[in-house]
Amino acid sequence: MQGVFTGFATIAVVIGVGALLAHLRVLDLQAQRLLSKLAFFVASPALMVITLSRADVHSVLSANLLATSAGVVATAGLYCALARWVWHRRLGDATIGALSASYVNAGNLGIPVASYVLGDAALVAPTLLLQLLVLQPLALAVLDVDARGRSGSVWQVLSRPLRNPLTVGSLVGVLLSVTGWTLPAPLASPLGLIGNMAVPSMLIAYGIALRLGPGLGRAGSVTELAATSALKLVLQPLVAWFVASQLIGVEGHALLAIVVTSALPTAQNIFVHATRYGRATVLARDTILITTVGAVPVILFVAAVLG
Repeated sequence: MQGVFTGFATIAVVIGVGALLAHLRVLDLQAQRLLSKLAFFVASPALMVITLSRADVHSVLSANLLATSAGVVATAGLYCALARWVWHRRLGDATIGALSASYVNAGNLGIPVASYVLGDAALVAPTLLLQLLVLQPLALAVLDVDARGRSGSVWQVLSRPLRNPLTVGSLVGVLLSVTGWTLPAPLASPLGLIGNMAVPSMLIAYGIALRLGPGLGRAGSVTELAATSALKLVLQPLVAWFVASQLIGVEGHALLAIVVTSALPTAQNIFVHATRYGRATVLARDTILITTVGAVPVILFVAAVLG
């Protein structure tokens, strides 16, 4: 269980650094926006190229991915229904809310958890690829449409994800993985160095927002925040477990990997997207905070029951 605590502690410390810098007035909300833009446009795309170029993309076709996908669809779909019929959220806000309820931290937290708790970092790859190649491009396309106020032509809608730096970085990484090509050292080294800025930039920006932004739950519905957090921590891993164990017949360590991955907290880059598009930023921020804290006992419980 040391890997769980190490992963969460690392994230908490870096977020705390951002909050401390904001408290000491070294950084302000303008710096938070700058760090978020740096992560979105520069560092994260570079990280995706390096990360996915080394991943086994064929694992995305495994049967186990059905269980992971079912958890995502169930939580995002239920949130969207509530956002439409109960809270009456506009398209962009509902998209960020759906991501907050279903998009797991498969990168900077999922990798150490997979390594130390599950014994194999590759076990998080299917979830990572599903999110980067399917969920994230679709969500960003919707957010682009919402930001522009109109959908545009069919070609504009279909090509919009290809004009998003994160999607482009992901596709380049997948192309390198599928073809077996390797980047020359003069290109791979600077890309790796730039990509290393992504996670620290996200976390420090998040810490600044925690310190200088509205208090927990003050800029939105507390009920909505409770719903996104419960969907993420309870419903998503429960649906993944049911589909994997009862419908597909997965057992043992493979089942543990699926449920633990689905129980990971909301990813920090959702806050980056929320800030970039100016949609549901406080909901994303607060859901990340609650699920990051709440995921520790949830994952420990899952490991105790299924391990």
